[in-house]
Amino acid sequence: MMISRRALLQSAALAAAVPLAQRAAAAPLSRPVQDPNAQTRLIAGPAQDGVVQAGLEMVLAPGWKTYWRYPGDSGVPPRFDWSGSKNVADVTVLWPAPHVFPDGSGGSSIGYKGRVLLPLVVRLKNPADPAELDLALDFAVCQSLCVPADARLSVPLPGTEAEAPALTEARAEVPVATPFGAGSGPAVLKVERDAGTTPPRLIITARASAEAVLLVEGPDDTWALPIPERQPAAGETVRFTLPLLGVPSDARLPGNKLTLTLVDGAKAIETTTAIPGA
Repeated sequence: MMISRRALLQSAALAAAVPLAQRAAAAPLSRPVQDPNAQTRLIAGPAQDGVVQAGLEMVLAPGWKTYWRYPGDSGVPPRFDWSGSKNVADVTVLWPAPHVFPDGSGGSSIGYKGRVLLPLVVRLKNPADPAELDLALDFAVCQSLCVPADARLSVPLPGTEAEAPALTEARAEVPVATPFGAGSGPAVLKVERDAGTTPPRLIITARASAEAVLLVEGPDDTWALPIPERQPAAGETVRFTLPLLGVPSDARLPGNKLTLTLVDGAKAIETTTAIPGA
């Protein structure tokens, strides 16, 4: 099969984008899977009480992006199939705070550019037995158009006693679960429903800077809520408005759970709430 010069140059760029410290890490690594626009691999970390800290690394070619668990107005979130794993009870995927990008058609998509490392929390069935993490990954990478991609990755568990620094750094980028108004940093302060508009909308008040971004997810993937619109900041608070569009036709609004992710520079928090009544 002929490989274009552009594909070779992108592959070289992907290899160069992997930090040297990460390449030299003592943690076991899966064999990387190279796509013309993305490189993926698994990283195995240490185990404690039958739980292994691991990670899925994705390095994207310059100008390309991939998606968060909720892709926004367009895009495809990654899909994970762990069924080929051995001695693994379950895997929880953690998501570093994402970025919002124009999707090229007037909307916005949510995801990552450059390099992202998704932390994985792997619970073993029997910690005394050998284990292997196996992943069949389906995802999309996009520039002006989206291209489907897939990878099959596996790595033995657990890793070495010392965790790769990149895994520690990636977990620090995951939004922190934060109750309403807690702490002194970014926080959601209030969620109100304005029933006097068509469609009804939510007004969300947060303690954050004027550049903060709010992302809202419904209770399941049948909901496709828009990205809330940020209003001008007033001191240390910012208000966001969210039209309740993209809601399943048979859904009763009050009481349905929403997940709110507030990203404010290097800080990010996550709060759950229920849609208030009219």
